[in-house]
Amino acid sequence: MTSIEPLIPTNPTGPDHARRRVETAIVGGGQAGLATAHWLAEAGRECVVLEARERIGDQWRERYDSLRLFTAARVDGLPGTPFPGPRGAFPTGRELADYLEAYAAPLGPLVQTGVRVTGVAAADGGGFVLSTVSAGQREELFAENVVMAAGSDACPKIPATAAELDPEIRQLHSSGYRNPGQLLPGPVLVVGASQSGADLALEAAQAGHETWLSGRHHGEIPVNEHLAGPVFWFASNHVLTLRTPIGRRLRPAIRRGGSPLIRTRRSDLDTAGVHRTAARTIGSSEGRPLLDDGTVLEVSNVLWCTGYRPDYSFVHPALIGPDGFPAETDGAAEGVPGLFYVGLIFQRGFYSHLIGGVGRDAKVVADRIQARSRSRGASST
Repeated sequence: MTSIEPLIPTNPTGPDHARRRVETAIVGGGQAGLATAHWLAEAGRECVVLEARERIGDQWRERYDSLRLFTAARVDGLPGTPFPGPRGAFPTGRELADYLEAYAAPLGPLVQTGVRVTGVAAADGGGFVLSTVSAGQREELFAENVVMAAGSDACPKIPATAAELDPEIRQLHSSGYRNPGQLLPGPVLVVGASQSGADLALEAAQAGHETWLSGRHHGEIPVNEHLAGPVFWFASNHVLTLRTPIGRRLRPAIRRGGSPLIRTRRSDLDTAGVHRTAARTIGSSEGRPLLDDGTVLEVSNVLWCTGYRPDYSFVHPALIGPDGFPAETDGAAEGVPGLFYVGLIFQRGFYSHLIGGVGRDAKVVADRIQARSRSRGASST
């Protein structure tokens, strides 16, 4: 691995300043970005990881306190480093954060935190110019290749209904929820019946709040937690992939947030007294949540477990599909040589956005970058 080199300005008639240069810039220091950096570093290719947060793993430290992974530690490792601890344990979000931080440590200065990428633009003659902000300072970086390992869950999705509710109702998106201590006394409506919605509804009910869970149920893995993990892992890697008809058919629904329950189940919710309803929360009536079956709920809290939406508006050019995700094949952006994506929801399979699965897609992208770099090197001799 080599360090980032200064570059003579790509436009000699432009501003009189040098840009830093690197062969590959990886935007995002989460599991996808770190796995990609691992494979490139192992192959001796030059790269740098740019992470907006000040500390690796903070995106997981910022999640709700009770969060645990769907899969056991035995399959949660990134390339080259098994997840520590009991192999059958289900790691917490904070344990994952610490693991990512330790995983990044051997990469040393190639992982740069506190660097926010505000723009990625194709440069004249090839490559890309990245606009960055770090400690209030704006800089530019030139890269032959760019790997987008951030952006697929950039923006919390909060329905317009939220603005119609009585301001005395406490509203939290799942990204801002930590524990029941944030809730006001009184009933809770949880909107969104996928895994995070089920988790938070169960937690609210167990904390003594009358709780409603609103939204369509997407099924569940029909075995206990320790059996569900292997079943889920097998399905994620061999059934729910772009290689199978069922995977291709279900991919749009999964990208919209329609994944089955794995750990918290309907029976758990029923035992805790959660009022489950398939009715969607569609509006308000006199400041109270209105369901599409006409029910108006008198609640003190609303938890929006409605997922996230991608944001690649700062990448130019980028062909974005109607689902908000980039158009790409095996990680390579369509029509933009040198631009790659890793860690997208269901990129090549359901495993693509899982901790233990993203390394496979990262290897595909790293191999493509190596092939491209060798081809460009050969053509320049």
